[in-house]
Amino acid sequence: MNINQFLTEIINEDKLIYGVLSGRKKKASNEFNPQIKKVKFKYVKLKEQLYIQIEEQTDKQAFHRNISKEEAKKELEILLKNGFKQANIFTTDSDYQVFINKDHKIKILKKKPTKKKVDINHNREKNYILKEQTEFLYKLGITNKSGKIFDKKYDKYKQLNRYLELVEDCFKNYKKDKELMIIDFGCGKSYLTFALYHYLVKMKKIKAKIIGLDLKREVIEFCNKTAKDLGYNKLKFIHGDIKNYDELNSVDMVITLHACDTATDDALVKAVNWGADIILSVPCCQHELLSKIHNPIMEGIEKYGIIKERMSSLITDSIRANILEILGYNTQILEFIDMEHTPKNIMIRAIKNDKKDNTKAIKNYKDLTTFWNVKPYIQEAMGNKLNL
Repeated sequence: MNINQFLTEIINEDKLIYGVLSGRKKKASNEFNPQIKKVKFKYVKLKEQLYIQIEEQTDKQAFHRNISKEEAKKELEILLKNGFKQANIFTTDSDYQVFINKDHKIKILKKKPTKKKVDINHNREKNYILKEQTEFLYKLGITNKSGKIFDKKYDKYKQLNRYLELVEDCFKNYKKDKELMIIDFGCGKSYLTFALYHYLVKMKKIKAKIIGLDLKREVIEFCNKTAKDLGYNKLKFIHGDIKNYDELNSVDMVITLHACDTATDDALVKAVNWGADIILSVPCCQHELLSKIHNPIMEGIEKYGIIKERMSSLITDSIRANILEILGYNTQILEFIDMEHTPKNIMIRAIKNDKKDNTKAIKNYKDLTTFWNVKPYIQEAMGNKLNL
């Protein structure tokens, strides 16, 4: 079977789930952008028309195009012949691993299907919390003036709604009748901060003041201007870092999304010291324990760098969650967004429970740190709070 025949067979709207081209050839044709490292493709449905969406990924960006099935078949054939060495393609019938040599000969490994077909209507019929015609979405470049979401921003729109679903759960049993003080550490461009303000203040009519903190001055200026334009009077943004921020005596809710390495720990320490009732944390770049964890029993795993790196991230987040349990929080580790969009998809969600018995959490924490022979930064940063 040649490449053309194979593509004709698998690019079938009833079968194709998605595909990924990777392993860029060193001598790829000059017609390809040298920065493109990976290409994904799948069906999408726009205005009742079926297209193949081509997503070209660089190290930092992703570019989307929607083209016809015939155009996609021709383009993918060229990409496989002249651009990439392999592909992983998932259909309802089978999973395929495809290898292409320098003579354009194809080798196909066929396995049992592992993926389920998803709705190709861009999920627009789902009852999302955020409606598309929401003003802040336009101000942040997610929709056009008519309220239509840009194709390249649809993943961000879904992320915002998933975030608000997780927030909604936090407030189901929240009974304090006062103005909430909320701080968002490392807020960045603040898509999620604006979404939170809109949800709490505009939709739920909850009294809340939100502060976003970030190190990028131009981002802070943009966010403050946007908040003013929107009339979000109790939303403001401040330039500063997490560790040295001491402007408040108490905070009800602390958010830290993608704070790098031990900056997440610093934010959790602040949250605990403030007595925050709700903590939402999506950690990023957990490097601290990578060089520290060791147990001779696990040497067969530790010797593989990429496995050890991923494992150290999971151990780090488990340690954080256990510490919050010890300090009286009901703690969960949840999937924030689909792994297809980012590997940094774990959220630690903690709700304060002063009556919680921490005996088991202390034992779990001690067993965990003893097994891996570590004393993590967060333990020292928490100081006497832990009382281990």
